[in-house]
Amino acid sequence: MNNKNYETGWVERISYGLSDAADNLIFQMMSSYLLFFYTDVYGLRARDVGILFAIARFMDVIESVILGLMIDRTHSKYGKSRPFFLWYAVPYVAVAILTFVTPDFSGSGKLVWAYVTYLGLGFLYTAVNLPVTSILPTMTKNDREITILGVIRQFFGSLVQVVVATFTIPLVKLIGQGNQQKGFLGTVIIFGIISLVLILNTFVQVRERHTNEDMIHQPLSKVWDMLRHNQPWIILSIVVFLYWLSTAIKNQTTIYYFKYVYNNDNLVSWANSFMLASIIGVLLILRFTQVRSKKATMSHGILIELLGQVIIGVGAYTKILAITFAGIFVNSIGNGIVIGLVSIMIADTISYGTTMGIQAEGLLASTSDWGVNLGLGIGGLITAMMFDASGYVANQAQNAATIRMIDLNFVWIPLVIYVVMYLILRKYDESVMQVQAQE
Repeated sequence: MNNKNYETGWVERISYGLSDAADNLIFQMMSSYLLFFYTDVYGLRARDVGILFAIARFMDVIESVILGLMIDRTHSKYGKSRPFFLWYAVPYVAVAILTFVTPDFSGSGKLVWAYVTYLGLGFLYTAVNLPVTSILPTMTKNDREITILGVIRQFFGSLVQVVVATFTIPLVKLIGQGNQQKGFLGTVIIFGIISLVLILNTFVQVRERHTNEDMIHQPLSKVWDMLRHNQPWIILSIVVFLYWLSTAIKNQTTIYYFKYVYNNDNLVSWANSFMLASIIGVLLILRFTQVRSKKATMSHGILIELLGQVIIGVGAYTKILAITFAGIFVNSIGNGIVIGLVSIMIADTISYGTTMGIQAEGLLASTSDWGVNLGLGIGGLITAMMFDASGYVANQAQNAATIRMIDLNFVWIPLVIYVVMYLILRKYDESVMQVQAQE
């Protein structure tokens, strides 16, 4: 129910939050299982997949900027960001399903199919996900309400991430009955249908209320000047990239870790179920931001991630499964705090940009998507190339070099990245936001 302080009601809030759930149904399946699908199900070489991932993600960085500019230059009766939910929902789901189709082509033909579908999926994912971030500061000017909306978004996004991570493999086995190609295709069809309904519901229920007509269609030279002086946006962009770099490296290695280190891929669903703790982190944002700044809250989140990763390292060293699961649980709480604050803090940088006379919510919001894409691209390339260099052979017992490489990707590289994230975030200058916050 609305009151005099808040403009959005609960139907709109929940619909906004479910938009991220819709995108994550497919995104989580793609980020966690597509490398495994390509190598162990479709039969592509790890090196070829790594190159594909890198090219796709670098293309997506460019596409994020292009789509951000498209949003900034859209002027329709539905608003600037909202029409993208309507225009791109069906193509997004259709191409997602085609990505998991396995035509009986030659080796080069399979690779061409993977390139066409995966590159298309990357563009369309950005087209439906970028508006989720760019629309937020136009829904309300109330800072606390923006935080509430951001938390609701990440709550549903994190919940779906865990659902997909936990139930994808059981669904693949149930639907496929031993045929993984059939199982993956059936699973993505189910996720795709649900995603389509939720994206279209977002279009119907969510509204843009605070678009400043005087700031539309600003020259790119002025927008660029604003970006150069928007220090919080620059620092946040780097942090977002590093978060997704660590996430890509670790998530894509998870299934290999339990399949080849513990020799039991059934443990993957158990391990991913502990990621549900990310919801605890998301909900803690509401409490922490009442008593400390957003920067301080995110810094605490990174430290919790780091602590969890250290515990995972102890579990990997001792080979005690309970310790590994405990580390995943703690790490996920920190993940929830960090990623839950991203869209909220991006909204702050968008509002800060308006104090310079520039409203560029599409372009500024693209930092989230290009950070995701660049992080996933480089992370996927690193992982795939390390697999190839270590002599990885699908569906066989791995050599010692491959096992060491899996440990490195699952434990130690993410740990180092968390340290770097923390040090960079310390340079985030919240004082420049105070002028905007006082208005």
